[in-house]
Amino acid sequence: MLLAAQLVASTPAGCDGGTPWQGECTVSNSGTSVDLGASATRPGGGDAGSSHPEGALPAPPAEPAPPPCGPICRPGYTVESPPDVTLADLASFVPASPSLSGEPAGFGVVGMPTNLVAAASEQWMPGTLLGWDVVVRFVPAGFVFDHGDGTSAYSSTGGLSWASIPAAQFTPTATSHVYRERGTYSVGVTVQYAASVDFGRGWRPVAGFVTSTTGGYDVRVVEVSTALVDRSCAEDPTGPGC
Repeated sequence: MLLAAQLVASTPAGCDGGTPWQGECTVSNSGTSVDLGASATRPGGGDAGSSHPEGALPAPPAEPAPPPCGPICRPGYTVESPPDVTLADLASFVPASPSLSGEPAGFGVVGMPTNLVAAASEQWMPGTLLGWDVVVRFVPAGFVFDHGDGTSAYSSTGGLSWASIPAAQFTPTATSHVYRERGTYSVGVTVQYAASVDFGRGWRPVAGFVTSTTGGYDVRVVEVSTALVDRSCAEDPTGPGC
């Protein structure tokens, strides 16, 4: 009876069928002592005392995603890009007005070419734009001549004098104009400048054109009557009216 009492008291948990554990009980008797043993598993797999499937380990915590990185990644530094620039932003940068002249100087002849010549040059202007130090560059890109008689013409250049071509007086040029009636005409020219800006990182073009105008060049147009001279035009092609 004492042996039976010791046997009941030493039975491992789960060997009496009263717990949710499943396992195998073993009993050995050497004649002087009784050895009890048991192995137990949790229903559904896994060792006793473990809350994870057999052979599995808990996943390590996820690493936080790194912050986005620009062209320069240095602690304590921020990267700034130059601003986009429009023509309206360049209102305080004004290119110089072009010069304007004509041939013959100050007058023309009805039905014959009057040569108009404008001049404009590339210009660089340092300053401050939208809080940045900047250099603004203006490059002449086109010339629009207002003839004063209701007509106008575009040219990619400002024109050349007859002497620099070289050509005879009253020779048609890329910027000459023929007046059909007598009168005094106020001539003007508008230069279209292509603009670009440099914030210290190279030139960046600005869409559109900045314009500058010069006016008030008066051309007095007269009629010329043919008269007898000592030599004909065939003899002197450069003579008046030839």
